[in-house]
Amino acid sequence: MNKKYVIRPEDVTPYSPANHSGTKNYRLVAPGVNGAQFMEVIYGDIERHEGSVAHAHPGMEQTTYVIEGEATAEVDGVTYHVRTGDVLFFPSEVFHDLKVISERIKLLVIYAPPYGEDPQKVIKRS
Repeated sequence: MNKKYVIRPEDVTPYSPANHSGTKNYRLVAPGVNGAQFMEVIYGDIERHEGSVAHAHPGMEQTTYVIEGEATAEVDGVTYHVRTGDVLFFPSEVFHDLKVISERIKLLVIYAPPYGEDPQKVIKRS
């Protein structure tokens, strides 16, 4: 099997992303993983009562699919209750956050273009 094209989360070293707490992310598709140029795909696992603080990404869109669990998500000032099967869309430069209300939440996160945890690609609320 070519690990460049078929990747399992358990074969990837997890990291804790900036602006998040209680979070383990697994980078599955990205420039440094398999040469992806136009997107990045992350598997995320976040613990109860943890999540992200309000932030936005300039010049980058984010989509998040809830694989398992429940959370509240605030997007552009509106709070949503999200659960398994929901898809969240965060447009470029729109503030968003997430707070887990179930035991944990498992997510598939897609960034376009790739994020790569670049501090230049995040805006924090002042």
